[in-house]
Amino acid sequence: MKAGIVGLPNVGKSTLFNCLSNAKAQSANFPFCTIEPNIGVVNVPDPRLQKLESLVNPERVIPATVEIVDIAGLVKGASKGEGLGNQFLGNIRETDAILHVLRCFDNDNIVHVDGSVNPIRDKETIDMELQLKDLETVEKKLDKVKRAAKTGNKDAQKEEAVLLKLKSGLEAGKSVRALEFSEEEQEEFVRPAQLITAKPVMYVCNVDEDSAVSGNKYVDQVKENVKDENAEVLVLAVGTEADITELDDYEERQMFLQDIGLDEPGSAKLIRSAYKLLNQQTYFTAGVKEVRAWTVNVGATGPQAAGVIHTDFEKGFIRAEVIAYDDYVNFGSESKVKEAGKMRVEGKNYIVKDGDVMHFLFNV
Repeated sequence: MKAGIVGLPNVGKSTLFNCLSNAKAQSANFPFCTIEPNIGVVNVPDPRLQKLESLVNPERVIPATVEIVDIAGLVKGASKGEGLGNQFLGNIRETDAILHVLRCFDNDNIVHVDGSVNPIRDKETIDMELQLKDLETVEKKLDKVKRAAKTGNKDAQKEEAVLLKLKSGLEAGKSVRALEFSEEEQEEFVRPAQLITAKPVMYVCNVDEDSAVSGNKYVDQVKENVKDENAEVLVLAVGTEADITELDDYEERQMFLQDIGLDEPGSAKLIRSAYKLLNQQTYFTAGVKEVRAWTVNVGATGPQAAGVIHTDFEKGFIRAEVIAYDDYVNFGSESKVKEAGKMRVEGKNYIVKDGDVMHFLFNV
């Protein structure tokens, strides 16, 4: 699962990517500095992992990860191939969620592609380009489906109705995620269309250091503008975050954070939020060899969780021994949890909960 960082040129995308991945994507004060999408595999900060490590004392600890993609800056006209438009739109189509970076700071030394700072205009520029590209996709599909619908094909008629609703929504300047469809329509027609504006989105307001804690007027404008979108808005001083990641010493980083009024780097919050945006959750395995965080989709069953470790585990799944994270911490060890009768045995229909500590029994 991948989250793509998007935005206009010079809003702080590559600097943010560097903070998140500690990769050093070139970051320069001119558009289109990121041509090929940079991909970073980022550890998901999770204090529960450290707690389990302190209790189990394993040989190694392996965190969950999320893949972040830094995509070239988009400009007006991208849907018609302007700038690196076609490449940008192809790259974003391959991601599962969007981290939309908006410039919410004034700085005369960093040029703005449209000449002035206005995050709402910037957001609308990108929204419109993505909507136009989706409209193009929908119209092409509609041409094919209409012919089949005219012959009386019931499935084609259902799809035509959904495509017409998508078309009118996009023409009215709405993103697909803001349109309402039944679960059946989503499953059969909307998701398979792989429309860009159907992807979940989080808005990242890139602010100056003084606005890192409580935001500023630009952030307020963004929050007001997106209040009906059911989207998270995260405030991040990306330049300051970059300075923090340059510090090697943990104590120094903590002092820097305290000085600006933060309890942890904003990038840690962003990674966790991206993980949630991708509809991901974590379960743990805990033994003397390793304590490990595994990633599964929210709603995954016991066998599906086992399959993340190895496909044979899913095929030959018998049952799962499950300990709630809080029980593991409260009792201090697996043996004490068992003594207290708090270990559960779950079957194939068990829905995994975030934080479960699991052990699988299987037969191949």
